[in-house]
Amino acid sequence: MALFSMTGFARQAGSLPDGTGFVWELRSVNGRGLDVRLRLPPGHEALEPKLRDAAASRFKRGNISATLSVKREERPAPRLTPDPVALEQALALALEVAARIPGGPAPRAESILLMPGVLRTEVPEAREGEEEARHAAIAAGFMKALDDLAVARGEEGDKLADILGALLDEIGTLREQAATLAAEQPAAHRARLSAALAELLEGERRVPEERLVTEVALLAQKSDVREELDRLAAHVQAARALLASGEPAGRRLEFLAQEFGREANTLGAKSASLGLTGISLDLKAAIERLREQAANVE
Repeated sequence: MALFSMTGFARQAGSLPDGTGFVWELRSVNGRGLDVRLRLPPGHEALEPKLRDAAASRFKRGNISATLSVKREERPAPRLTPDPVALEQALALALEVAARIPGGPAPRAESILLMPGVLRTEVPEAREGEEEARHAAIAAGFMKALDDLAVARGEEGDKLADILGALLDEIGTLREQAATLAAEQPAAHRARLSAALAELLEGERRVPEERLVTEVALLAQKSDVREELDRLAAHVQAARALLASGEPAGRRLEFLAQEFGREANTLGAKSASLGLTGISLDLKAAIERLREQAANVE
């Protein structure tokens, strides 16, 4: 099953029915939840709800920034058209003036059209359905960009799966080493306690064997790490199951990383040997790397 990262990039170019070119660029980075930020040119705001819903249906986590760039805006060419009322008034005035000039030439059409207010500029309205077709093409391009982004996040997820699997292997190996050293702790307690008593008493009198056994048992009980080791093993198993599930596992992996850290801290606190202390420190380092990588998982 695939593991998905929250980081990725996608770029999708397309053309609109009127020949306008557009480009979608999508960038995704880590986030606590899903945050989709759309940057659309003026006039495309109506697309936003549909695009947000599409992104939410594909991804569960990540900060996604989507930018739409329109390369070339092709607008209908404006045209000149006469104002009927102004034209009639201008023509009547021109004829009236011409009639007062004996032998004067008749008014010329271009002169009348140049009179203020006679001509006006009109921009043809978009043909019916043109805007819908434009929005549909842009939305289709966004869907393809989402597909590409999912592929990119999946490729990053494959790399993450390898890294996380290796870290779980390392944690499992360290846990086995800790279990071996932990089994030797009672004997180490006995030897250390016997040596301390011998030095303190300087051989004047022996401590009863029963008392020595009791003290060693108390120390061994305080430093018993079997529960911590069992929980570490269970956490490793749970993390592997999450990686294999194919479901968004980032939040649960981050929680498990916290649980790993808690057990490693307790293991170090109960350690009675330098060897076990060293393993607990190695465990903390591996768990910290696991936590950092888990923060990238969707």
